[in-house]
Amino acid sequence: MKRINNSVIALSLFVGMANANAQEKKTLSLDEAVQLGIQNSKNLKIDAAKIEEATADLLEAKNRQLPELKVSGSYMYLPIKPTIDLKLPGVSGGAGGPEVHQVLYGSANLSVPIYSGGRIKYGIQSAKYLVEASKLSTENDKIAIAYNVAQAYNNLFKANQSIKVFEENLTASQKRDETFLKMENNGVIARNDRLKANLQTSNIELQLLEAKNNYNIANINMDLLLGLPETTELEVDPNYIEEGSEVKPVGFYVNEAHENRKDLQALAQQRKAAELGTKAAKAENLPSIAFTGGYVAADIPKFLTIYNAVNVGVGISYNLSNIWKENSSLKQSQAREKQLAATDELLNDNIKLEVNREYQNTDFSKKRIAVFEKSAEQANENYRITKNKYDNGLATMTELLDADAAQIGANVGVINAKADAALAYRKLLQTTGTLTIK
Repeated sequence: MKRINNSVIALSLFVGMANANAQEKKTLSLDEAVQLGIQNSKNLKIDAAKIEEATADLLEAKNRQLPELKVSGSYMYLPIKPTIDLKLPGVSGGAGGPEVHQVLYGSANLSVPIYSGGRIKYGIQSAKYLVEASKLSTENDKIAIAYNVAQAYNNLFKANQSIKVFEENLTASQKRDETFLKMENNGVIARNDRLKANLQTSNIELQLLEAKNNYNIANINMDLLLGLPETTELEVDPNYIEEGSEVKPVGFYVNEAHENRKDLQALAQQRKAAELGTKAAKAENLPSIAFTGGYVAADIPKFLTIYNAVNVGVGISYNLSNIWKENSSLKQSQAREKQLAATDELLNDNIKLEVNREYQNTDFSKKRIAVFEKSAEQANENYRITKNKYDNGLATMTELLDADAAQIGANVGVINAKADAALAYRKLLQTTGTLTIK
């Protein structure tokens, strides 16, 4: 029996240790959470691939200004004797000519671009602008990710703080139930009043269960955002809600947005690229000039051998069909310029709207804190007075429980209001493009 008990104890300890290790706890500041979110963002991995693609396009554009060197060679076997009739004076041909059964041929051609109407130059500059636009878009996505992480962090904080408030009130309510049960047994209060208090305790338990459920969902969402195992239990820094600073006039934030918004800067780079695309399209109507050189060698056994056949010169290329064909590339590029110009106007209007909206939300959220703090102060004082009156037989059980419920709601409201104000300020910074990523 002693061996069995020892085995049971050992197994219990093992299971307890396994459960303790299964749920890893990790304390994170908001800045640390943002860094993890950026490091593990799937969207940023897509952005990195887009930058690589744009860089490859730039390399392709630069390659067009380099010399082209092509080498080719051929070997042909002739199973049927060809008819060779040479028209050179003193050289006989026809049936009595040499028998040719194979031909070897090789050539090398060099072309160095001299003038292309600016197409190569414009292509390189345009590709550079597009690379820069891709990088700016990535920076804009980083700021969006930083806000998304802050939003998830805020939800986790609110759920965690709500749990603490409900646990404190549940403990107090359970102690009150024990006191009321003794009072009922002594005939001081009616059973109905004691049951009302029990019902209040059950309601707090339900609120606590809901808060824990919200916390678990917020925790899993945060783990996924940060690239952490789903079993990681996160603990947030409650001091982050004090990070907000004094709000400046709305005009300041509008100017900040125009100077710092990465999506606006990326669009400006795209417009520059489109302008160069139009110039390159116009250059298609111009001729191309290149320096050319070549080498040819051939060997036809028993008939002909050629080597050291070197040639140099200048080549001019011009597509005569441009005379009667409309330049569709030019029309497409001009249409692209118009689209980007309209997009720029729309984006500027949206920025003004977003900044003004988030400015109003930030101002509203800060005013809500004062209102909730005043409500909490009133609710706490009301509960103290009602509790004193109830103890002296001047208030009913219903009034006491209502005062307690109002006190809980007001205290939770203060926490949520502060958290929402901190998040609203970060949203304002996001709309101006100045949300810091440390």
